[in-house]
Amino acid sequence: MQLEGSRRRRRTPSPNAPGSRTSGDRRLDSARDIEARVSSLDRGAISDKLHARGYARIPDLLSAPTCLELVNLFDKPDIYRKTVSMARHRFGLGEYKYWRYPLPAIVGALRAALYPLLVPVANQWMERLGEDRRYPETLSGLREECVRAGQREPTPLILRYGAGGYNTLHQDLYGEVFFPIQAAVILSQSHDDFTGGEFVLTEQLPRAQSRALVLQPQRGDLLLFTTNFRPVKGRRGYYRARMRHGVSEVRSGHRYTLGIIFHDAES
Repeated sequence: MQLEGSRRRRRTPSPNAPGSRTSGDRRLDSARDIEARVSSLDRGAISDKLHARGYARIPDLLSAPTCLELVNLFDKPDIYRKTVSMARHRFGLGEYKYWRYPLPAIVGALRAALYPLLVPVANQWMERLGEDRRYPETLSGLREECVRAGQREPTPLILRYGAGGYNTLHQDLYGEVFFPIQAAVILSQSHDDFTGGEFVLTEQLPRAQSRALVLQPQRGDLLLFTTNFRPVKGRRGYYRARMRHGVSEVRSGHRYTLGIIFHDAES
């Protein structure tokens, strides 16, 4: 089992690093801030990590006040279309809520800004696997495909886990149309707001047992990871490596996460 970043707590990132936040930043991010920050990211490095590992971590994408602002939205029921108790459906232990359209400004801006960064990777994956499928260049184009397939409900969500909470391994597929990469932003600070609650990815290799990767992102960090599968190069070309994700048990405190899924759900 591979563990990444488990010992890291507080960071003081370089103010010149793309996408980084300084420790003294105390203001809310605007939609324009998010668009600028995403556009400044090193697309080549992110693409390389997604191709090589099926995930990439971008530290400090959102400021601490912005993360807290999103956490404070959790208990405002009118802005959500659906609330899910994980225990009721045997998904784990915790609760998550799907926003209605229109999405909160910061969530909508992040979703729209990330999609163009990821679509070249998604299309390269289809090409490597010999698939004819190609994804639209814009998020609005993907949403139009979803509508034609009967998928009209927004999928961005916020998740909350208390002590003992966890999320079983799963894939976020909501219909025939799905985008193969998704995103999450951790809204709570590991070791300060909660302990445990590691992000877990598993990869199923052909004729072999699954391998697990365990990550401990910090508040404001962006995770990009595969929704369903990724291409892995073998001796006879590329093959599909199936991947699932989940969250290990939270030992104490509360862990909040923003989930960004680009395809919409069936009504």
